[in-house]
Amino acid sequence: MPQMIYVADDEKNIRELIAAFLTQEGYVVRTFSGGDELPAACEKGLPDLVALDIMMPGTDGLSVCSALRKANSMLPIIIVSAKDSPYDRVIGLTLGSDDYLIKPFLPLELVARVRALLRRAGNQTQSIAAGQLLEYGPLKLSPECRTAEILGQPFALTPTEFDFLAYLIRNRDRAVSREELLEALWQVNWQADTRAADDVVKRLRRKLRERGGQVRIETVWGYGFRLELGGDPS
Repeated sequence: MPQMIYVADDEKNIRELIAAFLTQEGYVVRTFSGGDELPAACEKGLPDLVALDIMMPGTDGLSVCSALRKANSMLPIIIVSAKDSPYDRVIGLTLGSDDYLIKPFLPLELVARVRALLRRAGNQTQSIAAGQLLEYGPLKLSPECRTAEILGQPFALTPTEFDFLAYLIRNRDRAVSREELLEALWQVNWQADTRAADDVVKRLRRKLRERGGQVRIETVWGYGFRLELGGDPS
């Protein structure tokens, strides 16, 4: 069955452009001209992915993103916006989006990022044997069930956050470069846009601190990240 994608953008030409390219790739696309109708549509039938703009009439994209993420921690969400400041990007990712694409964009880049998000959400790139748990201190991930817990309590993660932590746990004995993480998780040409990895790390550090599990993501300056136990993240 074709995967369903909801696209919300107040610019008709952008909606039609995104829909045309995604339809060409075999996806079923439903478009929305604002943010008011999208949450209600998701309640009636959850899509496989949501792509939304920030500045829209009615409910803005950031509010929609936050509401959708609270309702479903595993729904892939990508923000497509002309707001390109680091602040906007960090806010979007902090509120729960898995990716942030800046307008103007190459349609093929959007398609590649959508494909990568759907691949991760469907666990198609997971090479760990079914049923095997990933453990690091009090943090446990189940790749088969796509669930996480810390200190014995459920730990809500987006698809990107889950795969990010899983990759770090599988490579716990070494530092992992930003470029390696981008290639392994997104599997697209990011043209050295390593900010994506930094944004995910910021969000994960906040979540880990709030849970007090002593798992931290340490920065290896000028290179990447590795997992550590105890203390505050650097």
